[in-house]
Amino acid sequence: MTYRECYEQGREVLTRAGIEEATLDARLLLEHVCATNRNDLLVHGDREVAVEQCEAYRELIQKRASRIPLQHITGVQEFMGLEFAVSDKVLIPRQDTEILVEEVLRELQSGMRILDICTGSGCILLSLLHYSNDCMGVGVDISSQALEVAGRNGERLSRERVLDYTFLEGDLFAPVKGKFDIIVSNPPYIATAVIETLEPEVREHEPMLALDGKEDGLFFYRRIVAECGAYLNRGGRLYLEIGFDQGQAVRELLETAGFTEVQVVQDYAGLDRVVHGIYFGE
Repeated sequence: MTYRECYEQGREVLTRAGIEEATLDARLLLEHVCATNRNDLLVHGDREVAVEQCEAYRELIQKRASRIPLQHITGVQEFMGLEFAVSDKVLIPRQDTEILVEEVLRELQSGMRILDICTGSGCILLSLLHYSNDCMGVGVDISSQALEVAGRNGERLSRERVLDYTFLEGDLFAPVKGKFDIIVSNPPYIATAVIETLEPEVREHEPMLALDGKEDGLFFYRRIVAECGAYLNRGGRLYLEIGFDQGQAVRELLETAGFTEVQVVQDYAGLDRVVHGIYFGE
């Protein structure tokens, strides 16, 4: 079977299964199996694919057709131009979260200390360290399994450029000591009742710990905003990723807690995505 025939077969299966990104996912899975890139379909579509690779590709296509996320099949996801290992123990890094990282990078200066609460795969903290100079970071997560993934990502990225980071296990600020210039978090923010309406890829395969923001989705924002003052240097900044309908509520939390210059930042779709502010203490 040729490379293009394999691809067309895979795309057809995913289309019939109702996969929204069938065309893209079929190509990416074939590239994963054959260790090729996007140009191969155009330039080398008529080359023969080994029988073993065809069989492996069909198996992965069936997994994707059953709504297993593409990233759980390939084990990786690109974020901020970097490759991160992922598993079903961490939230898959999303392009929307790049808005959060970009906002922090606007104010991040050399030598700053960064605290990442609910670090998951470590993609936020490690990206910030990768694109800054001489910064030090601490990532916290309640899941030891998530921290295992984050640790692997840190080790791999540190082979390219030495990064100064530590990952700690615990509930939000519980294991944290010292103060920081930047606190950043993408906490669980989906209201419990909404989770059952999400796509199967999210609802059935991503960790509930990383999704469930309790009754109104604001549980962790309340805790983070209430507790973070003890860990922020004077003039330090708090950055939070939010759900599209949570901008005003989270903004009010920060303003009530004494944050100044509070801003709500929209993503590329024009939806509220990040809230941040400056803390000078009470």
